[in-house]
Amino acid sequence: MAETGDRTMSSADATDPLKIALSGREIEIIELVAEGLTNQEIADRLTISKRTVDNHVSNVFTKTGSKNRVALLNWAMDNGKICRDGFNCCALPDAESLGS
Repeated sequence: MAETGDRTMSSADATDPLKIALSGREIEIIELVAEGLTNQEIADRLTISKRTVDNHVSNVFTKTGSKNRVALLNWAMDNGKICRDGFNCCALPDAESLGS
């Protein structure tokens, strides 16, 4: 088990989609990976360095427990982080609908 602050987190908790905190940039990176872009193409699109993209991709792999891009995209689709052509999507409420 890993220590995180005052509490202990099991390895199962580390990959629990409800407990994984992905930044907006990490979600954006996942979406671009889903488009089939390489890390260099993602860097060019976002006007950041390839090294920064490499770090984001590595962090996302670690947070999600994914070993490669295919596993990452499967995780993202299974957990409602990305939607591909209306397939395997969950209907997550958007911020506007939560306020009404």
